[in-house]
Amino acid sequence: MVLLAQIPAADIRDTYVPDTNTHFTMPAYRTLGEWEAHKQKLRDQILFAAGLVPMPEKNPLHPVVFGRIEREGYSIEKVYIETLPGYYLCGNLYRPLGASAKSPGVLVTHGHWDYGRLENQVLNSGQKRAANLALQGYVAFSYDMVGYNDTMQTPHDFGGPREQLWSFGPMGLQLWNSIRALDFLQSLADVDPERIAMTGESGGGTQTFLLTAVDDRVKYSVPVNMISASMQGGSQCENGPGLRLDTFNVEIGAMMAPRPMLMIAATGDWTKDTPREEYPAVRSIYELYDRAANVETVQMDAPHNYNQASREAMYTFFDHRILGERKDVKERGTQIERLQDVLVWHGLALPSNALTYDQLVEQWIAAAKRQTAATRDVEVLRKRLRLALATEWPEHVLSETQGEKLVLGRPGKGDRVSAVRIGRGVPSVVVIDPAAREYQSGPALVITVFQTGSAIAPRDRSAQFFLTFNRTDDQNRVQDILTALAYLKQEGAKELRVVGTGKAAIWALFAAAVAAVPVTFEGKLEGFTGEDQDFVDGFFVPGIQRAGGLEAARRILQSR
Repeated sequence: MVLLAQIPAADIRDTYVPDTNTHFTMPAYRTLGEWEAHKQKLRDQILFAAGLVPMPEKNPLHPVVFGRIEREGYSIEKVYIETLPGYYLCGNLYRPLGASAKSPGVLVTHGHWDYGRLENQVLNSGQKRAANLALQGYVAFSYDMVGYNDTMQTPHDFGGPREQLWSFGPMGLQLWNSIRALDFLQSLADVDPERIAMTGESGGGTQTFLLTAVDDRVKYSVPVNMISASMQGGSQCENGPGLRLDTFNVEIGAMMAPRPMLMIAATGDWTKDTPREEYPAVRSIYELYDRAANVETVQMDAPHNYNQASREAMYTFFDHRILGERKDVKERGTQIERLQDVLVWHGLALPSNALTYDQLVEQWIAAAKRQTAATRDVEVLRKRLRLALATEWPEHVLSETQGEKLVLGRPGKGDRVSAVRIGRGVPSVVVIDPAAREYQSGPALVITVFQTGSAIAPRDRSAQFFLTFNRTDDQNRVQDILTALAYLKQEGAKELRVVGTGKAAIWALFAAAVAAVPVTFEGKLEGFTGEDQDFVDGFFVPGIQRAGGLEAARRILQSR
């Protein structure tokens, strides 16, 4: 995190390009109210990055549970549920035999192992984990990552620029699958819906803390070997565009507070510093709730894993927190099933309504368009566009006079917007540089927005998962316009206007739409009709179409 108190000599956005291996530092939150406000902002950001703003309609799951196998003390069943129309999430349901009352439920996720949920080796055994949870009295639902095992209607890594405009990607689909898996688990007659836990390792740890960040129904969690300040995830399924703008996994993991959580770490991976760095940072958030005892950590002297020692730490934590026992739980030997006996589609065809990847994309887009069309409240549309653009209306704008130029910036952001006043009097109009030569009417503030000035070197966009951690040029340009408008408002301007022509027109239009005060837009879009290719070529903002795109912006402006 970069915090600056004044306008820097150079715009930090040109040179600070965080990525998944950047070492982040936890900000200090002084009060619970300050943290809760930030937590709500983060929740909105996570859900939007996942394509879940607005939340998709929950279609019937149509669960199918079959192929029961009984072992000593527990059973295993095959499961498939329809998390989207024509799209199936698969897994195995492990149940205790002879339970006389409703059991706690556990969502069991997996990392990027060759055999996914069915991996069985020294470093990780998904089968032993779920079977032992059932033996200890839990109903455990072990389910696939997208593109793994039976959940194969999309690859694991997918999505180009068009899909990014509509927020259709592996991270969001996995988070939606987790929400629906939780719906399924809570619906079971033998599960206590108020006692739901979740655990997963590596990429499954990411799934765990993302779900607990946005869904309070998970009451207990054990993310394993993933909450790190120095590595944020190595797969697309952990790195949706916009997910970690101005944040990182330690903050997201801390959103579990004040619910009980055990952070399991290893000496041989990116959680090597957890006892000294990440755990105290998360604990500081629990302290704001006066619930510091609700977060624990344990570190294994091992490489990246969910090995027996790590699993036994998880069993013991759940035993203490959920069952109210005070014993150390050891893992019991259980039979490792043949893959063909637990794979859902072995020997079977997918349901007749199962969609292809291309059909899923088109269905997602069609559903998003319907949701935008059905949204009447322009303030709701404005909020969605703000989330897509990742912009703010600054409470205060810094300003410095440097010769004939004026420089603007936001406290603590490190940004720098060059401006020139033209005409006499207090300007109430912002003109973006490409339009300046055509503007002849009254006093104005002419600004040069991000990466458009002369002799500006393009910033490095080669960083891994660049869009997860960094705003696009177009997002930054809209922010610069908003900063200039807020400055004029701060200086006493009454009726604000923004003027843009050529390629600047679309920046100006969206800035006017999301501004916190009424702003009149003046300009011509010159062929920009709001189609996907227009956005890809001329205004690339992940999620902008999911938020309503040009239609939403125009509806907002027409309402003012």
